[in-house]
Amino acid sequence: MLIRDLMTAPAVTVTAETSIGTALRLLDDRKITAMPVVDKSGVLAGIVSEADLVQDAALLNDRVPVAAVRTTAETPPRRVVDVMSYLVATVDADDDLEVAIDLMWSTMVKSLPVLDKGRVVGMISRSDVVHLLAGRDDRIRAEVRELIATECPNWQVEVHDGVVTVSGPAGPHERKLADVLAGTVRGVVAVRIH
Repeated sequence: MLIRDLMTAPAVTVTAETSIGTALRLLDDRKITAMPVVDKSGVLAGIVSEADLVQDAALLNDRVPVAAVRTTAETPPRRVVDVMSYLVATVDADDDLEVAIDLMWSTMVKSLPVLDKGRVVGMISRSDVVHLLAGRDDRIRAEVRELIATECPNWQVEVHDGVVTVSGPAGPHERKLADVLAGTVRGVVAVRIH
């Protein structure tokens, strides 16, 4: 599966000049953990995450004395540029999903900007992958049923954790046919014929 098939698009982006308050509201409203920071032409300039924004908000905690923060009426509001990360791990929209999974696992980041010809076109997150995995058995069941229905519509198909169970094939030829058809579906771990 390609990243473009699973990514969230379009990506919710901000600019370096976006206020911290606006960035916080975007993360909260959209239920996301990070946003690419783009320049005026849409080119990736960095990323801002919930961790960056939460750390910045700690400065304004009620327990911190106002004198320690030293804000005045003339102090400009904090902006994304003040907290964003400039070093960003990215993936390409045409990369295999495994590339994103490996990168998220090795770097411990929760989400990655997805690029196409250098422009941000989406985001891929661990929650996108979890959602895909949670629905994997349903997808496999539907694909196997579709393949088998053309040959033997009375056969029953069940899937549990990627293991396909086909009930109905009687003779050796039918059993082999069911095994081959079910085995062609991506994500099938094993095939059992009953």
